[in-house]
Amino acid sequence: MNLALSTTLHTTFADAVERTRKALSEQGFGILTEIDMKATLKAKLGEDMEDYLILGACNPPLAHRAVNVDRQIGLLLPCNVVVRADTATENSVIIDAMNPALMVEVTGEPGLNDVADDATTKLRAAIDSLTAHRA
Repeated sequence: MNLALSTTLHTTFADAVERTRKALSEQGFGILTEIDMKATLKAKLGEDMEDYLILGACNPPLAHRAVNVDRQIGLLLPCNVVVRADTATENSVIIDAMNPALMVEVTGEPGLNDVADDATTKLRAAIDSLTAHRA
């Protein structure tokens, strides 16, 4: 099983972040958390790294359905979406969204299959829409 649903954009990091937020919003996801790994590691450890932003995306209806199946599923929410500079290619940004099927795999709860399928459809649509727009 793939860990992530991914795509690569040939653009600036700031543009990729903006486009990712918009694509997620269009699929009903709000951003609950935001972790700037580059800034955090620099501030806390003095370490440098490429641009790397973790967005905690949540689609409330899907989250509600998931917690109604298994209350512990909150441990795997929100769906993390990572926007990160591709260190191998200039002006290239990778977007990785957590594969929702992992919820089913990790929990072994078959009741989460429908929720994971719906979440996958929405996240895949968001990821696919990124490459459908201008590059």
